[in-house]
Amino acid sequence: MLSSSTHSTTVEAFKGLIKKIKHYNEAVSLMFWDLRTGAPKKGVEQRTEVIGTLSGETFALTTSKEMKEYLDLLSSPDHYTQLDEITKKMVKEAKKEYDLFIKIPPERHKEYVILTSKSESVWEEAKAKSDFSLFQPYLEKVVDFQKEFIGYLGYEGHPYNTLLDQYEPGVTVEQLDQLFAGLREKIVPLVREVTSSPHKPDIRIVTQKFDPQKQKAFSKIILERIGYDFEAGRLDDTVHPFCIGLNPGDVRVTNRYNHNDLREGIFGAIHEGGHALYEQNISRELIGTNLCNGASMGIHESQSRFFENMIGRSRAFWECYLQDLIEVFPEELQGVTVDQFYFAVNEAKASLIRTEADELTYNLHIMIRYELEKGLISGEIKVADLPHIWNEKMREYLGITPNNDAEGVLQDVHWSGGSFGYFPSYSLGNLYAAQLEHAMRKEIPNYEDFIRNGQFAKIKDWMTEKVHKYGKLLTPNEILVQATGEQLNARYLTDYLEKKYRQLYQI
Repeated sequence: MLSSSTHSTTVEAFKGLIKKIKHYNEAVSLMFWDLRTGAPKKGVEQRTEVIGTLSGETFALTTSKEMKEYLDLLSSPDHYTQLDEITKKMVKEAKKEYDLFIKIPPERHKEYVILTSKSESVWEEAKAKSDFSLFQPYLEKVVDFQKEFIGYLGYEGHPYNTLLDQYEPGVTVEQLDQLFAGLREKIVPLVREVTSSPHKPDIRIVTQKFDPQKQKAFSKIILERIGYDFEAGRLDDTVHPFCIGLNPGDVRVTNRYNHNDLREGIFGAIHEGGHALYEQNISRELIGTNLCNGASMGIHESQSRFFENMIGRSRAFWECYLQDLIEVFPEELQGVTVDQFYFAVNEAKASLIRTEADELTYNLHIMIRYELEKGLISGEIKVADLPHIWNEKMREYLGITPNNDAEGVLQDVHWSGGSFGYFPSYSLGNLYAAQLEHAMRKEIPNYEDFIRNGQFAKIKDWMTEKVHKYGKLLTPNEILVQATGEQLNARYLTDYLEKKYRQLYQI
């Protein structure tokens, strides 16, 4: 065993092991990016095998005897109090990950991995046939595994809290229930008013034929304008857009462009650009540590939603950039005014599919999934009852009912892979974004003028100072309270949505 006299040596050795794990992860991330952006088809099988091998190495290092010895010593009171704040947080994060992996019996985890790989294939078939009964027995086993794993890991309050903590540290069911109730109370009636309003946008403006290469060129210009550093990143094409951060000096954005809908490419680029700005502006002193990424899924999503919706879909933004876009598409957008374009890119309507939902209705989709997940984990809802309950909630919240399982309960892949506790992060991102923007407006009084003039440095710098630079050094709640002066409050998002959509739809 390590003796107490080896404190400084142990600290350096611990940091060295963490850096080694990070290097493996960076290599895996680069291979993943390559797979998703055009790797040769004949090389995919070998590449996935290499990724599997390297991922196995990181798992072995994370749960190694060496790691346990470092964590045992550095977590002890005498040694922990001597650590600086960064190292304390590194130890805490490493211990959390170690405990997560080590508490679940390896043979049960292996069975779970095999089950979820089969489950995803069955889900694809069930969705194609719109037949939930094919998927039901697999989902029942996945849910049973989730409950079993919670038993190994333990929980406080509601068992779903353990799953939430994996994506959003510190957030609980009790908090979410209160936040979502506040959202639901305001948004459900607002959606009904918007739906019944006779004042509608002319979406033909944005649903013509638009050359994808010209869309990409414009998207690159916009990314540069909002502060994305192309010397520390790149923009590539993919089927499913994503941002991947290898380190702050290499953060890559991918996107796709719809020939028939201008909104998908432009706002997809800005969304992923928001994620990228976060990763590019994490403090350099956190490079090589296990703190050099986002504080949580929700905080990360707050950055993409802030830049996509609150900046990119604002009227001020298009006062600045519509003329530039018209110059790219002079025939398609001839005579289009700022008001017309602003309304078209902010169309709101009840929709069956979450991924196609607009800024106003999106959170209702998330609430439905959250309530179902919570009920499955507590045992209040049976898997067999999901299609019926799903449809009931769609009708209650959005006023529409799926025609079949593919449009309803089978539309998302997440549950087949065991991703429970993940969905709430999407809505938390919107909540965080609105509260951060409210605080920013108080500290930057001429905030909208900066957007209107295409000057984003002050806005980006505010986000870097309040959010980005900390990486995982602070918890989501610590970041929010430090930046805004209060706990998470749903009122800022509901106020933002009420004001925006009442003006747009003249209600």
